[in-house]
Amino acid sequence: MKFIHIADVHWGMNPDNDKPWGRERTQAVKDTLGEVVRQARIREVDLLLVAGDLFHRQPLLRDLKEINYLFSTIPGVKIVLIAGNHDRIRSSSALYSFTWSSNVTWLMDEEFTSVAFADFNTVVTGFSYHSAEITEARLSGFHAPATPGIHILLVHGGDTAHLPLDKKQLSGNGFSYNALGHIHKPELSDDRRWAYPGSPEPLDKTETGPHGMITGEISPTTCQVTSLEFVPLSQVQYIPLVVNVTPATTNGELMDSIKQEIQKRGSENIFRFRIRGMRDPDITFDIKLLESRMRIAEIIDESEPQYDFSRLFAEHPSDMIGFYIRELKKDDMSPIEKKALFYGIDALLQTQDERS
Repeated sequence: MKFIHIADVHWGMNPDNDKPWGRERTQAVKDTLGEVVRQARIREVDLLLVAGDLFHRQPLLRDLKEINYLFSTIPGVKIVLIAGNHDRIRSSSALYSFTWSSNVTWLMDEEFTSVAFADFNTVVTGFSYHSAEITEARLSGFHAPATPGIHILLVHGGDTAHLPLDKKQLSGNGFSYNALGHIHKPELSDDRRWAYPGSPEPLDKTETGPHGMITGEISPTTCQVTSLEFVPLSQVQYIPLVVNVTPATTNGELMDSIKQEIQKRGSENIFRFRIRGMRDPDITFDIKLLESRMRIAEIIDESEPQYDFSRLFAEHPSDMIGFYIRELKKDDMSPIEKKALFYGIDALLQTQDERS
């Protein structure tokens, strides 16, 4: 039995909506789900599992129609879904009155329910969120039924506020496979008994690394997973990088360094840069200019001005600058103390220049 496992699509989300590429990222979320459906077709899988948060919020009727059309294009693939905390089922949900394609099953109940597929001797068990949080460990002591065949558990959670669970316990709960959702980073267990696929597309600048889907196969004889693989699908990655500077580094040189790093890793990706090292106190890096010219989600300037405090103190032993250095400068300074010293000295030197 071949399957694809996804979660946390967040259809309708607008990642980076304050950036020039925001509309592109919104469409990428939808396009990558379309690619999952295409993969299900070409790989001829039996089952597509969606472990919650297919939608970013309560879906509107037009959202359901769009998703249903996609799913109807793979009529030979059985699709089983649950609602997560973002798209939790409410009393007014359009899901209650919507008619899905015949190959789609929503496990909409708040309690565990199951659907059986005789064609490939498989039972999928799961439940949907009806509230924003589930703090009880509902999987503790929960085991697969003793009936023969392939048993799959489909759940959404993994932190203290959303179905806390013990991963080790999952490996011994009797299910052939535990299809998990909620954590946006992919993670596969060594024994192939459980996995998080992560979100198919990264959804903000903190979601670094590859994103995609999980494919697997379960033996109809042993009812054990025989293969389990993460397949990258996302159109872009968020890539964190560090650029080191020296007192000789200018704005132009910094821009060239960042351009080279972007070209090396792919200009289609989105980057987060940290600037580190010592810089000339007279240089202020133009971060806004850098962000406006390239696909940079964030630049954090952690560089420090290379002041010669011994020389400054010798030149200003009895004025405000000397007093400030004497009071704040010490060994093993914390980052906050360093910033206070640097900003204070910079302000005092600028004040002095204005008065001279």
